[in-house]
Amino acid sequence: MNKKIVNMLFSDMCCSECKSDFTEDSVFVLRKEKNLTVIQVICQHCGKSFGIALLGGCDEKDLASAAPSDVALQIQEGPDAICYDDVIDAHNFFKNLDEKWEQYIPENLKKNL
Repeated sequence: MNKKIVNMLFSDMCCSECKSDFTEDSVFVLRKEKNLTVIQVICQHCGKSFGIALLGGCDEKDLASAAPSDVALQIQEGPDAICYDDVIDAHNFFKNLDEKWEQYIPENLKKNL
């Protein structure tokens, strides 16, 4: 994925801090791998960093006939926001773990504890 495609994806987006539009200079390609580009978006007006986004591979020829609204990043529906009851449930879950809690962690992940 080249920088032109990445810029196209962010062309209709703006900074949530200062509302300035992102420019070509706002997008930094940090690393490229097969079918994966690691990028960082930084507002050129206020300097707010929007972290790193991981994008799958894409061919420029596939985007040649696409409308900008077809390739722009869209906000996706997600799970409901966390409520007070969720926090209490999580607290009770962790509070009630016994000393054998590690038995629920897969063996291949235990080495990272």
